[in-house]
Amino acid sequence: MTGILAFSVLLLLRLCGHIASGGQPVSTSTPGALNYELPTSEYETQDTFNTGVVGPLYQMVHIFLHVVQPNDFPVDMIRKIVQKEFDFSVDSKEMVYYEIGVLICTVLGLLFIILMPLVGYFFCMCRCSNKCGGEMHQRQKRNEPCRRKFFAVLLLVICLLMSLGIMYGFVANHQVRTRIKRTQKLAESNYRDLQILLKETPKQIDYILAQYTTTKDKAFSDLDGIDSLLGGRIKDQLKPNVIPVLNEIKDLATAIKQTKVALENMNISLKIIQDGNTQLSTNLTTLRNSIQNSLNSSDCASDPASKICGSIKPGLSNLESNLNSSQLPSVDRELNTVNDIYSTDLESVVKRGYTFIDEIPDKVRNQTAAVIADVKQALDSISSNIKNMSQSIPIEEVLVEVSHYINNSNSYFHKELPKLEEYDSYWWLGGLIVCFLLTLIVTFFFLGLLCGVFGYDKRATPTRRGCVSNTGGIFLMTGVGLSFLFCWILMILVVLTFVVGANVEKLLCEPYANKKLFQVLDTPYLLREQWQFFLSGLILKNSNINLTFEQVYRDCKKGRGVYATFQLDNVFNISENFNIEKHTGNIIKELENLNVNVDNIELLDKAKRKTLQDFAHSWRDAIDYSKYLKEAEKSPTKVDLLPFASSLEEKANKLPEGKLKQALKTDVQNIIAIHQQQVLPLQQSLNDLKQSVWTLEHTSDKLPEKVNKVIASVDSAQNFLTTNISSVVIGETQKYGRTVTGYFEHYLQWVLYAITEKMTSCKPMVTAMDSAVNGVLCGYVADPLNLFWFGIGKATVLLLPAVIIAVKLAKYYRRMDSEDIYDDVETVPMKNLENGSNGYHKDHLYGVHNPVMTSPSRY
Repeated sequence: MTGILAFSVLLLLRLCGHIASGGQPVSTSTPGALNYELPTSEYETQDTFNTGVVGPLYQMVHIFLHVVQPNDFPVDMIRKIVQKEFDFSVDSKEMVYYEIGVLICTVLGLLFIILMPLVGYFFCMCRCSNKCGGEMHQRQKRNEPCRRKFFAVLLLVICLLMSLGIMYGFVANHQVRTRIKRTQKLAESNYRDLQILLKETPKQIDYILAQYTTTKDKAFSDLDGIDSLLGGRIKDQLKPNVIPVLNEIKDLATAIKQTKVALENMNISLKIIQDGNTQLSTNLTTLRNSIQNSLNSSDCASDPASKICGSIKPGLSNLESNLNSSQLPSVDRELNTVNDIYSTDLESVVKRGYTFIDEIPDKVRNQTAAVIADVKQALDSISSNIKNMSQSIPIEEVLVEVSHYINNSNSYFHKELPKLEEYDSYWWLGGLIVCFLLTLIVTFFFLGLLCGVFGYDKRATPTRRGCVSNTGGIFLMTGVGLSFLFCWILMILVVLTFVVGANVEKLLCEPYANKKLFQVLDTPYLLREQWQFFLSGLILKNSNINLTFEQVYRDCKKGRGVYATFQLDNVFNISENFNIEKHTGNIIKELENLNVNVDNIELLDKAKRKTLQDFAHSWRDAIDYSKYLKEAEKSPTKVDLLPFASSLEEKANKLPEGKLKQALKTDVQNIIAIHQQQVLPLQQSLNDLKQSVWTLEHTSDKLPEKVNKVIASVDSAQNFLTTNISSVVIGETQKYGRTVTGYFEHYLQWVLYAITEKMTSCKPMVTAMDSAVNGVLCGYVADPLNLFWFGIGKATVLLLPAVIIAVKLAKYYRRMDSEDIYDDVETVPMKNLENGSNGYHKDHLYGVHNPVMTSPSRY
């Protein structure tokens, strides 16, 4: 397993090196409590690049480019060109159609470059010949103020638009000034991310290997707790079927014991009652005879004794026992029956059943000790092999090699950085000169407008205009001259940067952003005629595998591992070689040797069962409880002896002194003694009997039904144990084995997922590519370049109308050498209206040539 893991890591790392060495450096349900989380790092470089406040300006240029060149990226045309080894004559019509917007703008720029110097040359020659406005004479026109104001406002608007374009140029030039620092910062950020990736990979490998120890410790814990896990599960499976039966037997044993005690107490009470009743009857008979003899003596013959004796005689018949011994038979037979069932010792049956259940975990532990030791030894052996094999794989050497390459790349970048800064400073300085040159021209226009507008005096004649106004006209003409002198040079720079910048944006930056560039690169047999898919042929050495740039880019952006992204399963199939059953086979083989033998138990033997059945048949209606209760409710004597003794004593006291009186008083004492010594204990025995009967009636209530129920329950439980105990043990043993092996299956599945999907994420690689294309080339080079030509080109194009308007406007501000005749006499409003609103004469009104007045100064 470790060999596969290490080989995969080596392959991934070497792959990273091959990809980078293209040229010169520039959460299944988790078993138990096992949760694995591959350690990952946070990368510094962002996925997107923020253009900041200049973003809207870049977007404006993109919109302009879309208007100039609205055609979609020519995927088919690019494919044909690449296939013909960049022979642009292959499909020139399609190329022209795609580049038509750029070509038109380029042609217009070339015309501007060619014509502007020629126009400037002939314009200069024309003015030197006092033509094209070169004559310092201004003919007065009716709408002169309106024309002057219109030209001034229009020139002001054009200058403001030119200033806006120049400002764009300054902004773009400032971005050029700072792009080296931003590029350096971005490169260092990507370098640190790649270093993090290299440092993260060994940590991930160590974590994956360390989780085997965690898994093994969990398995050891379960193996050490086999008594509670396996034995406990077996016990839990048997308890629902056995424990309720044992509880029923226990309840039955308790009821039988209580019945036995109640019968014994009842039997004792019956014996005491029998003996007491016999003695009481004898004593009462003797006492009754004694009283009868006393009443029959001669002392009762005379009055008043005869009347008293006569009143005593009727009550003597009640002086006898009130109990019927035949109604209180002995319960020896029932007691013997209960003793027979009690002798079966159901409590020992219950105890033996509980012991059988409770001893299952200890039996499991004792019987599996040898197998558990073998399983542990197998796990330790695998752990040792993993440790030894991981130490023999040269992971560190590969990491050092890749790290060395990245460090060399970084050193090369920093070595070439001063040259880049030098070249960039030249470009920045050139751009600054261009911007300042345009600024100078616009400044002359602004100064001309400022001096001309504020220095103009409408009362002054053209030959008498002030110095400020004249200076404004000179500023305007100076701006015109500079425009003719430099505009064609500026346009050359604009055309060159436009052609480069527009094509970089449309042919590289835009298709890279919308992934159409990847569609070209993924064209079969494009980059190499023998390879169907270039990327799979380069990396996997098999060009027939469908591995595309677009798929690799998408997967890397999602943070997938190198193995899954580059389909390295075609080089080394982890799914086949990382066979889970192969690695868990030894463990499963050892666990199959688990042979747990839980001996069956006979809950109730045949003798006890027969005794219970006999008891259930013989006990039905064995005792007539109502008869015993009825007899126990009686008084021991028919008459209450104490009131009888009191009445007898009262009557004896009425007799005269003599033997009769003395004899009756002696009988009274005997009656009281009988009451105290025999009646009261007999009454207590009757109460005890009554209590015993009540207890017996309660405890033995439906006792046969309980016995039959227990017999049925025991039969059911015994049948379950006999039939299912073996399958329960086997099933729980297999489940226990699957639990232990499940830890390793889960671990191996996670290792497979971690290696293929998560380990060695290629996101830093695609982030570095995005940084190079989107960040540096498009964001730091192409966008500022496009903004530069957009702003400078805008200002340069606007020089054309600015020159025309400035030439016309300068005529109204400069001091002329001559002017039309002005008649000071004509002050009639209608005449003045006829001659014009400014009071100057017009030649056609008089038909004579106007004399020329020469000014003393000439500009």
